[in-house]
Amino acid sequence: MLFPRLKDVNLEPLWEEEINHKLAIGHNLLFSRIDGEKRAVVEEETMGEALNHLAKLGLDYPVTIVDAESFERLKNKFLEIQRGSEFEEMSTATEELIEVESDLLEFIRNSQDLLSSEASAPIIKLVNSLFFQAIQKGASDIHIESGERKGDVRLRIDGALKKHLDLDKTVIGLVINRVKVISNLDISEKRVPQDGRTQISISGKTLDVRVSILPTYHGERVVMRILAQSEHIPTLESLGFSEDITKSLYKLLTHSHGMILVTGPTGSGKSTTLHACLQHIASPDKNIITVEDPVEYNADNISQIQVNDKVGLTFAAGLRSILRQDPDIIMVGEIRDSETADIALRSALTGHLLLSTLHTNDATSSLSRLMDMGIENFLISSTLLGVLAQRLARKLCVHCKTETTLSPAVTQEVGLPESHTYYTAVGCKACDFTGYKGRQAIGELFIIDDDVKLMMKDGYNDHQIREAMKQKGMATISDKLKQMLIAGETSYEEAIRVGLMDG
Repeated sequence: MLFPRLKDVNLEPLWEEEINHKLAIGHNLLFSRIDGEKRAVVEEETMGEALNHLAKLGLDYPVTIVDAESFERLKNKFLEIQRGSEFEEMSTATEELIEVESDLLEFIRNSQDLLSSEASAPIIKLVNSLFFQAIQKGASDIHIESGERKGDVRLRIDGALKKHLDLDKTVIGLVINRVKVISNLDISEKRVPQDGRTQISISGKTLDVRVSILPTYHGERVVMRILAQSEHIPTLESLGFSEDITKSLYKLLTHSHGMILVTGPTGSGKSTTLHACLQHIASPDKNIITVEDPVEYNADNISQIQVNDKVGLTFAAGLRSILRQDPDIIMVGEIRDSETADIALRSALTGHLLLSTLHTNDATSSLSRLMDMGIENFLISSTLLGVLAQRLARKLCVHCKTETTLSPAVTQEVGLPESHTYYTAVGCKACDFTGYKGRQAIGELFIIDDDVKLMMKDGYNDHQIREAMKQKGMATISDKLKQMLIAGETSYEEAIRVGLMDG
């Protein structure tokens, strides 16, 4: 009898209460819905054993054969559900588990290899493997949420959240308690938000993890940001900026005083770019001090101050103190208010090189943003060296991207060549079925030259200055996205999301 075959599929488990799935998994027999129909899923090598077991169960399910990798993927999902139900059956009270965990707290604090621990409580294994899987997949954040009946774990990979696994409500509670234990937070406090950080060691790499816990209607939710150490801070070249931007930025960084700004929305990689700049100019003869909220990269060769509003250590207060520390280069995490902006510009005027970020959509609108904060026009033109606006665009997976055509209406509106092959995202096992693999930084660099200073003096607005700069040859983010589209590196959907229409 011939059974239908499927290759490279990402199936979801079909968990039927009347079937003993533990036994079925042991006989390599799995179940899933394919095109809305309940089916038994088997693999070529172990098909005989699986079909025998199916016959014993007396179930009338059509059979589908899948390749070994797809089978393994589905089997792992079944094992996760099985583990969840086994946790549920454990009648261990939460408090008892925490008693056991507190013995392990010291072990984790000593930062030994997490995965080599044959930990007694299975929950510890679960939390450890969560970290391990997140790092394997290159995630920047781990989200753990409590729902009404169950909870889920999601990972942020390449800037987009992706479902990782579902867990039972009781298990989620234990996982969150475990996270609190390793982050030195109060386990009994479930009514107020808590923030902490912890260090974990996985396969020889030490990672800082920032933990934020928030009480919600159905219980707590946790977001863990995985922070990089100084040896993992990328160089400007490796971020993917074009050569002309990198060269011009390096030139700006040679100035002994003035201000360089990096702008863009949240999660566009501004802090990473700033730290890459600092690593480029860091040397033993320079005193580099930063004030950040929070400290995201733990760098050895620079002094970093963490903002703490509770004790009055704001960006402005931190910046004032830094100026008494005889710095050469200062980095302010973000210019949020007029006080910080004023001190920052005045310190850039008095012989310091100052780097910071600002929330604006493009490079030229940073001028009016600073003016809105009450900064004098002459102060901006005499201190600002340049503004880099940046975004992160997801790159298409080279294994599964497929050719597509764009309608003439779209190509005309955007200004793209009509008779050209473009690509779209599909999804395969290489990219974890997302269609994208990795991200590339793209940016526009707006250099404040004599022409710009004259335009500012004559009262030109952002738009007029932007048009003048484009005529002068400034490549915008939109231009860079068009180049990526034509080169087949990203999809039209991603380019629109990042800012193709911003011009």
